[in-house]
Amino acid sequence: MPSAIIELNDFSYEINGKSILKDLCCTIYKGEHLSIIGPNGAGKTTLIKCIANILQDGAGTMTLKGQPLNTYPPKALAKIISYVPQAEEANFPFTVSEFVLLSRYPHLSPFTSPTQEDFKAVRQALEQTDTLEFEHRKMNTLSGGQKQRVLIAAALAQQAEIILLDEPTTFLDPKHQSDILHLLKAMHEEHDITIISVTHDINHAATLSNRILALKEGTLAFLGSIEECMTNETLQPIYNKEFLFIKHPVSNLPIVIPETL
Repeated sequence: MPSAIIELNDFSYEINGKSILKDLCCTIYKGEHLSIIGPNGAGKTTLIKCIANILQDGAGTMTLKGQPLNTYPPKALAKIISYVPQAEEANFPFTVSEFVLLSRYPHLSPFTSPTQEDFKAVRQALEQTDTLEFEHRKMNTLSGGQKQRVLIAAALAQQAEIILLDEPTTFLDPKHQSDILHLLKAMHEEHDITIISVTHDINHAATLSNRILALKEGTLAFLGSIEECMTNETLQPIYNKEFLFIKHPVSNLPIVIPETL
């Protein structure tokens, strides 16, 4: 039985008096790939920002490795969790290599300069995400897809145990979508990294994840296996529409196909 790495008990979050997340109870296990799905406004991004401790002061409890999340010092938390936002949030006045190097700060001692190991981690992350050619360009000159790949490079260079991703394939063309998804799969399988990923693409969730968590109006609508999730019995109440399914020709798992209009 895998060990719990994150636990939520009656966790809620409000913004300006409006309830965004409501009484969430769930356990996320070390080494799993959990996808978070749900309609617009369901609270998906809010949830992973709470897990990243970007949004604070939620009600209820959230623990990381058995310790209350809000008791971790920032540097200690950054050794465990890295957060990859949506590319539209990444307008930083740094070059790509400078930006990715910033992600190494949890591994640096105070008043010390980056080491060869830090520069090696940065270069390796840029190579893995096919962004080395941009290393001298400013972040605010990149396209959305290019920024997204650089953000994932920074998470890789950070070498955290948990990676949180908010729509990691948004803005990416089909080739780079495939490259990033294969990279995430390899990270998960080969390095035992726990991945928690928000996605609107139900098929990506079904083909990459161990489990799927679905939110609707801030509440937990589903948490379970791919086979249990990919049915109209589960998805129709969440999205208020019916879906068509076929079996994936390789994995044999159910996937959604487009409707004919």
